Amino acid sequence: MFDVIRIPAFKDNYIWLLRKGAAAAVVDPGDAQPVLEVLEREHLSLTAILVTHHHADHQGGVSRLLAHYRAEVFGPAVESITGRTTPVRGGDRVRIPFCDIEFQVLDVPGHTLGHVAYYGAGCLFCGDTLFGAGCGRLFEGTATQMADSLARLAALPDQTAVYCAHEYTQANLRFALAVEPGNRCLRSRAEAVSLARDEGLPTIPSTIALEKASNPFLRCGEPEVVASARRRVPGAKDAVAVFAALRAWKDGF
Repeated sequence: MFDVIRIPAFKDNYIWLLRKGAAAAVVDPGDAQPVLEVLEREHLSLTAILVTHHHADHQGGVSRLLAHYRAEVFGPAVESITGRTTPVRGGDRVRIPFCDIEFQVLDVPGHTLGHVAYYGAGCLFCGDTLFGAGCGRLFEGTATQMADSLARLAALPDQTAVYCAHEYTQANLRFALAVEPGNRCLRSRAEAVSLARDEGLPTIPSTIALEKASNPFLRCGEPEVVASARRRVPGAKDAVAVFAALRAWKDGF
């Protein structure tokens, strides 16, 4: 098994470093400097880079990392990824030899058209598709695409650890409580997250089970969520329409 190291970057990004022995892989390195500092401090050799989508805060550090290490770069086949050596699509398997596991590549369009996630060893690295108590904005894809992508992630085992790329949970929970104030699990999560953030602690990773219990974007069939969406968009008659109403509401929240 491997260790997962959280590397903060920019204002609220997380870069994830996977370590086993003296070898490492990194997920979504938007900034090279904090990654290089960890690699040098821990005497690690970078062997692989996994990119979920093309936005600069997820791949902006790739070139500089490649100037220091000969690493294989995995990234979505239909997007422009700096230094990519291995294009990937949903259904592909990504093997990182040093940690002796395979990641399954999942197509999760919505935030961008080619967005992928990596799932393996009970861990999900999902970029900007699923967040703590939220989901990514629809910059390129449609509500139908994002709803389908979230459903694909929600179908993973409940104990799956969710490693998203931003510390957005507290703000997302404020919106979630506006949508579903009667959800006791949600209220409990909001209290726990508030305490954690007051102490400067991270809220990620979460789990698929926790997201299904408290993330409104995974609860578009729940009566209170549906009712809240329909107050905003009376014609929201199915789960995708409810999701679209919630996403538009959140964008202006």
